[in-house]
Amino acid sequence: MSDRLAALMAHFPVSAQVFNAGPLCGINTLESDGTHGQLHLVRSGTATVSHGRSTLQIDKPSVLLFPRPLTHRFTSDAEHGVDVVCANLSFDGGADNPIASALPEVVCLPLEEIGGAAPVLTLLFEEAFEQRCGRTALVERLFEVVMIQILRQLMESGEVKGGLLSGLSHPRLRHALVAMHEEPAKEWTLHELAGVANMSRSVFASTFRSIVGITPGQYLQGWRVRMAQLALRRGRPLKLIAVEVGYGSEAALSRAFKAQTGQSPREWRNLVPVATGS
Repeated sequence: MSDRLAALMAHFPVSAQVFNAGPLCGINTLESDGTHGQLHLVRSGTATVSHGRSTLQIDKPSVLLFPRPLTHRFTSDAEHGVDVVCANLSFDGGADNPIASALPEVVCLPLEEIGGAAPVLTLLFEEAFEQRCGRTALVERLFEVVMIQILRQLMESGEVKGGLLSGLSHPRLRHALVAMHEEPAKEWTLHELAGVANMSRSVFASTFRSIVGITPGQYLQGWRVRMAQLALRRGRPLKLIAVEVGYGSEAALSRAFKAQTGQSPREWRNLVPVATGS
């Protein structure tokens, strides 16, 4: 079976920066900075977590994932509080990151439900609450591992309805999605994608739209434009990018780019900092 997350994580990795390891007591408001998501790993204690008009009751060790910037509040016992390790999440590509945009506003899962995570979580909590050499760097790497395990759990459980992760959960559509992710420059036809998914063309087209929410052609265009955005961030010439992502000319890429984002590639590039060290 093709690795459903390989191309996504290779092109759009996520990194973590720990900012709390210890008890949160009473009322703690975590303000959105407009840039980062957040991941909280609750080791023990109970808390009410509110965001907007919604509330979640945490009464067992749990993970709380806010993939996009969102102010939220922990309310717990003023004396004992809740033991939690918190990290800011940076999704490469920002608002254009397909993983962050595919996730719901908040994900809340008991830690025991995340398959295979127990050894990682045991080590993460052990390191987070001790003062050891290299502690922060190790905990941040472990957060990134847990993030992958959360995505795997969401796909394997089918808990996300609609969008990219729902498509990657489908036993046949996943193959077509992986093929587009791995070879965006290929001139994919509907017939070829249906063949990769081992479905008839009509069933594939209707199922894809029903599950993912857009047509295969629209998805492929969106993926190609995301790949073009990554290349633009790295300062690559537009002429080369057009070939790399499956368009025969700058003009063809520009038309697709503007249809997807509302801006030409050059307009978009002028508003986005060029990445360094890429």
